[in-house]
Amino acid sequence: MARKVGLLPKLIAGIVLGIIIGLISKSTEFYFIVRLLTTFTSIFGNFLKFIIPFIIIGFVAPGIADLGKGAGKLLGLTAGIAYISAITAGIIAFFIGSTILPNVIKAGEVAEKSTLNLEYFFTIEMPPMMEVMTALITAFILGLGMAAIKGNTLFGALRDFQSIVEGVVRRVLIPLIPIHISGIFARLTTTGEIFKTIKAFSSVFALIIILQISYIIIQYLVAWMVSGKNPFKAIKNMLPAYFTALGTQSSAATIPVTIQSARKNKITEDIIDFVIPLGATIHLAGDTITLVLASMGVMIISGTIPTFAMMLPFILMLGVTMVAAPGIPGGGVYAALGLLENMLMFSTGQQGLMIALHFAQDSFGTATNVTGDGAIAIMIDEISKRKK
Repeated sequence: MARKVGLLPKLIAGIVLGIIIGLISKSTEFYFIVRLLTTFTSIFGNFLKFIIPFIIIGFVAPGIADLGKGAGKLLGLTAGIAYISAITAGIIAFFIGSTILPNVIKAGEVAEKSTLNLEYFFTIEMPPMMEVMTALITAFILGLGMAAIKGNTLFGALRDFQSIVEGVVRRVLIPLIPIHISGIFARLTTTGEIFKTIKAFSSVFALIIILQISYIIIQYLVAWMVSGKNPFKAIKNMLPAYFTALGTQSSAATIPVTIQSARKNKITEDIIDFVIPLGATIHLAGDTITLVLASMGVMIISGTIPTFAMMLPFILMLGVTMVAAPGIPGGGVYAALGLLENMLMFSTGQQGLMIALHFAQDSFGTATNVTGDGAIAIMIDEISKRKK
C-alpha cells in the first residue's frame, strides 16, 4: 500500500518546482509556463477571496454558539484565558519582530516591480457575496444569538454549512495550494526576487520557532505563579504531547497524548477532560505568533514598516478569529486571510506567501498550541479549587 504524501512535502516540492521553472524561464526567456502558472494563481486567488466569507461564517458562528452552549462560567473562563493568551502572544511577537526584523530584512527589498510581461492569460472574476467585515459581524451576531436563544434549528443548519465549507477547504483548497505556491515562486524567481525573499523569510521562520518555544515557557511561568507548580517539571511532563503534535500537525489528533501528559502534572481529572479537548479547538497561540511575525515580514519586504497602531487592531481581531478558527490543517491562516486582506491590505501574492510560511511551520505551531493547553489546564484547575 502506497504511503500518503503529506501536505508539507507537497508544499516544499511546489516551491522547488516553482524555483526551477522560474530559473529555466529566466535563462531561456521563454515565459509561457510561468504565465500559465500565474493565470492559475490569479483564478485560485479569486476563489480564495470568494470562499473567505463562507469560511468565517461557517466556522466562527457555530464556534461562538458552541462556547455559549457549554459549561457556563468555567467555559467562559477557559475561552477568556485562551483569547488573552492569543493576543498576548501577538503583542509579544510584534515587539520582538519590530526590534529584530528591520535589522535582518531590508525595507522594500523586493518591492521593485519587474518590467517582464508575466501577466496572466485570462482571469475569472468571482466577487464574494459579502465583504469580510460583514461576514465577521454576521458570524458574531449569529453565534451570540444562537447561544442566547439556545435554539438548535439554525445551529444544525450552520453545522451542515460548516461541513460543506470544510469539505471545500480539504478537497479543493488544500490539494491546490502546492500549485498556487509553485506559481508564486516561479514568478518571484523569474523576476529575480526569489533569493531575497528566501533570505528574508528564513530569518522570519527562525524567529517564529524561537518565540514559540519561549512563549511555552512564559505560559508555564504564569501557571507557576497561579498554582506554585514547578514550570520546568510541568513542561517536561508535557513533552510527549509536544513531540506528538510535531508529527501529527493536529491538536485534535494529539488530544489523547495531551491528556496523558496533563495527568502527570496532577490536574483534576474533570478539568483535564474539559480543558484539553476545548483548548485543542480554541487555543492557537502558536498560530498567532506565526501570523503576526510572518505578516510583519511580508510588509517589511514589500516596503511598509508595520507600526503598533497598525498591528494592534489586527492582533485583537486575530485573537477572536483564532478562538473560533477551524481545527483543520491551515485553519488558522485560512480564517485570517480576510483580516490580512481587509486590515493589512495584503495582495493575493502576499497571502500566498503567508500560506506557505504558515504550513512550513505548522508542526511547531501545533506543538506550541497543545503544550500551552497544559498550562491553561493547570491555571483553570487551581482557580476551580480556590472557588470550591
